[in-house]
Amino acid sequence: MRPGVLFDIIWIGWALSWVAAAFWAGRTEKRVATWEVWTYRLVIAAGAVLLWHRTAQRLGETKLWHVGYNGAYFLAGVTLAGILFAWWARIHLGRLWSGSITLKQGHRVVDTGPYRLVRHPIYTGLIAATIATAAAQATYTGIAAAVLVAGGLWLKARIEERFLAAELGQDAYAAYRSRVPMLLPGVRP
Repeated sequence: MRPGVLFDIIWIGWALSWVAAAFWAGRTEKRVATWEVWTYRLVIAAGAVLLWHRTAQRLGETKLWHVGYNGAYFLAGVTLAGILFAWWARIHLGRLWSGSITLKQGHRVVDTGPYRLVRHPIYTGLIAATIATAAAQATYTGIAAAVLVAGGLWLKARIEERFLAAELGQDAYAAYRSRVPMLLPGVRP
């Protein structure tokens, strides 16, 4: 199987399963509705378009480096590991998960499972998967995609943290923030 097709299968499989699982989310009580929401969504969407390997092909880009088949398969494994880490976090959140920044019924600070490693493990997993995919592509568009997706998810995390601190109580969320890093495991807050 060609590496580009393998990455397509991984990412399309993630997207379809992610959307299908949205039906198991709990009832939303409150949602963030600001221009910032559209900002991070547009940045991430632009990154997703650039991340698709056919974008670089259509633009006629040449590879900046060659990873070979073994390297591509290794990076596909890293991509899959990042997505599985994001899935672990989503499953661990259960009905508290939302694709947008919301307050769910019964919302609370979750600090177990992957949330004891980083405050935003879904974003951490997706950023790792994006970087691995971009490294396999080895193009300027792939690098731009990784920067856009990482930046968009970082922006979303910042907005989410302000919202959760306000809704769950500054003390409860501040205690969690003081002991658990935001996106990179082992990097102290």
